[in-house]
Amino acid sequence: MGMQNSGRSGIVEFLRKKDVVFSAKIYGIDALAAMAQGLFASLLIGTIISTLGEQLKIPLFVEIGSYAKAVTGPAMAVAIGYALKSPLLVLFSLIAVGGAANALGGAGGPLAVYVVAIIAAETGKLVSKETKIDIIFTPLVTITIGVIAAMLCAPAIGAAASSVGRTIMWATELQPFFMGIIVSVIVGMILTLPISSAAICAALGLTGLAGGAAVAGCCAQMIGFAVMSFRENRWGGLAAQGLGTSMLQMGNIVKNPRIWIPPTVAAALTGPLSTCVFRLEMNGPAIASGMGTCGLVGQIGVYAGWIADIAAGKKGAVLPFDWTGLALVCFVLPALITLLISLPLRKAGWIKENDLKLDL
Repeated sequence: MGMQNSGRSGIVEFLRKKDVVFSAKIYGIDALAAMAQGLFASLLIGTIISTLGEQLKIPLFVEIGSYAKAVTGPAMAVAIGYALKSPLLVLFSLIAVGGAANALGGAGGPLAVYVVAIIAAETGKLVSKETKIDIIFTPLVTITIGVIAAMLCAPAIGAAASSVGRTIMWATELQPFFMGIIVSVIVGMILTLPISSAAICAALGLTGLAGGAAVAGCCAQMIGFAVMSFRENRWGGLAAQGLGTSMLQMGNIVKNPRIWIPPTVAAALTGPLSTCVFRLEMNGPAIASGMGTCGLVGQIGVYAGWIADIAAGKKGAVLPFDWTGLALVCFVLPALITLLISLPLRKAGWIKENDLKLDL
């Protein structure tokens, strides 16, 4: 019994020394958030640059964008490795692992990269600096384990993620009103929680009408909180939340969950307007579905989808109705609805002075 306890404590100590911590926060929040940043710095920014090049007739920008998009898998894997505090040799080895997982994962590549990169990074950390030929052994183990894991798991993980995404999109096409509410509310709330809505949308490949509803929900949370808290946070808070993230309010939500009611109701109203009235679709990168107004990425993604549809012959032109729908769903209605709902809540004492105050 004593030997077993000693063995367990030795393993625990070794894992601690290697900074391998089995934590829901690290894997479910930190790694996911980092993956979204990797996606942003490759696929998303590449799409934006390419779209800009196509619209301005600058071939150089189109080429630059294509190179950025080509390294999507490696960028995600390295970002995840960084979040897991991987040693440099492990971090650099994840480039090959990410490329393999993304390619083998198909449409659900981001989720495959997420799972495989964690396996490879944690394995690489265990062997790092354990031999005198670390410069050979650590990359050898990290890449070998990672690519084998990708070969074994990535196709199934990618197919499962893609299937879930397709089911959500199919259900939204079938029942745009109810699914518009559900997708808008859930993705919007995920954006405000310390979880990456962008990474989840990317992993599921959430585009089309469902992607449009996701954009609506994210915008409702960001614009809603930005406008609702203007009296407490002024212009700095308006910019930080409206163009940054509503996640800044998470601490205040924990203290008073009622402040979450107005933007969430706004999401429930703008979601079906997006799907049923304006038919707002995200036909750009799926990651943009979960970005809302952060850097106006959601809106740029919708615009990129319009341009792609025009190029493919699916759409004749970008109409004034399209721009009106985008402006109303993403900016005007979230601000108005949230304000109208928050005023009686403030009067009733459900939302008190400084409940929405941020330390900016």
